[in-house]
Formats: sequence, C-alpha cells, structure tokens
Amino acid sequence: MKKMYLKMKVVIQMTVLYSVLILIMLISGIAALLFDNLLNSIIAAGLVSLIAAALFYFLKAPDVAMTEAAIGAGLTTAIFVITLRKTEGSENE
Repeated sequence: MKKMYLKMKVVIQMTVLYSVLILIMLISGIAALLFDNLLNSIIAAGLVSLIAAALFYFLKAPDVAMTEAAIGAGLTTAIFVITLRKTEGSENE
C-alpha cells in the first residue's frame, strides 16, 4: 500500500510540473506575440523552445531534448539576435 501511495505521489508531482511548464510556455508564446520590442519577442520565443526541450527530457526523449535545446533555443535565438542587431541600423537611414 505504501509503494502505491508513493507512486501516486510521484505521478501527481510530475503532472503538476508538466502543467506548470506548459503554462509558462503558453505565457511566453503569447508574450512573444504581444511585445513591441523585437528583442523581447526573440527572448520569449527562445524560452518557449527551452521549456520544450525540458519537457522532452522529462518525457524520456533526451536526444530530441538536446536537439531542441541546441537548435531551437540556442542557434535560432542567436541567429535572430544577430539579424536584429545588423538590421537595426538600417531603420534610421
């Protein structure tokens, strides 16, 4: 009986963790759409990708999590930030 209680407790804790992470993902995605500042939007979109990587890891897909973290959160965010920095100067001309 004690083993079943502990197993149920872990299941409930993981469900709460997944729910909180998904809620943060949704808030970050909506924030990325609503921000006026492009840099803030890029950071919010990167956060969505980073949380997706964490969820993949928790769901026992570490290969997908590493790919999402490296490409989705890391490389894509870096490319967007570099592009934003290079194109900000052309707006003033």
